[in-house]
Amino acid sequence: MAKKKILVVGDELDMRTFVCTLLGTCGHKSIVAKDGLEGIKKARELSPELIILDVMLPKEGGIQMYRELKTDDDLKHIPVIMLSGISKKTFFQSQSMLNSYMGQTLPEPEGYIEKPPESEELIHLAESLMAGKK
Repeated sequence: MAKKKILVVGDELDMRTFVCTLLGTCGHKSIVAKDGLEGIKKARELSPELIILDVMLPKEGGIQMYRELKTDDDLKHIPVIMLSGISKKTFFQSQSMLNSYMGQTLPEPEGYIEKPPESEELIHLAESLMAGKK
């Protein structure tokens, strides 16, 4: 697979290092952001092929960044893998409540992996999404 730009957004240095190293061993280029504000800025500037996004972030959190991504015509096509210590069920319930409250329905993330991620699962999902498969 050709080298792809992947934006990794997370506030935990160890997790960012792990994900970036894993992606690098597969020949991909990681772009790093420490919070949602930096993440959305880098997404707009660099147009990554994939975003791996932590849910719990300082400043603008991952949920807010995800909502911005999926309502921006220039960014909504970028697949997103949510990576979090929050269970998938809890995340989707919170999204459903936010959708109701805000009067808008956003698509579910293309991927959701609970921490700690399994290397093979993360790489397989990332490469599948970048190849256009879900």
